[in-house]
Amino acid sequence: MAVRDPMTDPVVPAIGLSTDEPLEILRYARASVKAGIATALVTLVEIHGGSARPLGSQMVVRADGLYCGFVSGGCTENAVAAEALEALENGHDRFLRLGEGSRFFDIVLPCGGGINLAIHRLQSVKELEEVIGELELRRETALRYSPASERLSVDRRFRGVSQWSGEDFVIAYQPTTRLLVFGRSIEATATADVARATHIDIHLVDGQMTASSLESVIDPFTAVALLYHDLDREIPHLRLVLDSRAFYIGALGSLHTHGRRIKALADDGYSEADIDRIKAPIGIFGKAKSASSLALSIVADVVAARMSTKF
Repeated sequence: MAVRDPMTDPVVPAIGLSTDEPLEILRYARASVKAGIATALVTLVEIHGGSARPLGSQMVVRADGLYCGFVSGGCTENAVAAEALEALENGHDRFLRLGEGSRFFDIVLPCGGGINLAIHRLQSVKELEEVIGELELRRETALRYSPASERLSVDRRFRGVSQWSGEDFVIAYQPTTRLLVFGRSIEATATADVARATHIDIHLVDGQMTASSLESVIDPFTAVALLYHDLDREIPHLRLVLDSRAFYIGALGSLHTHGRRIKALADDGYSEADIDRIKAPIGIFGKAKSASSLALSIVADVVAARMSTKF
């Protein structure tokens, strides 16, 4: 077998999978390692000034030059991949500084800040398998990276945002947003279509659900949109949803309709705090007059709520 000469036959970085979804990035890393390809996991561990991505954002870089994920707005990923390839070639983890304070004066971040990245050569898929399994079960989890030992470990007890913890950097992972859409209507279909485009886990519900069946699909990372044009059909579902752990509950209808909704729920014994969980009229902007504009309004509201919710 011919041996590649890195001087005359350099590996050119190229996008293997374009995604910024943490679960998809980890799956890409797992598949690469299982295929016997030397692979690096790059993590954003420090931000100075502005940044296009939050702490804990990740990339996967393979020895064949293919990579996925983002640690910036797309302007530095090729350079990061090239550094990761060098780390794989040299056999040691490394840190990389880009932007302000970097030795790479020709790489300037558009936000004007600086970022530090940890480049780790993956040794096995064990830790990746554990984290992927937890996320597929819709449970929070974390990876703990120790630069001193160049090792990853799983930290299932950690709750919070990605951050330094002593000498280790902890990468926090949460399940993807799930959206339950109740109702059989053009608005429900349009909302599902928009949600899928943003990688939301969408569930269309048509018909009565029991408390036990709802409990199996509604967790703290679930939002609910009730898109009925009939309050009598909506109320039984709304009672069940109000007893759930959903982080967002929105319902279709005018302010007049919501007034009737409030009275019906109050008559059923629901407290003011319970009823205040309902966003009605649903959506981030009011008076949407088409199914497509309402769908955009609902999905934007769900995403905004998810970003502002502390789990």
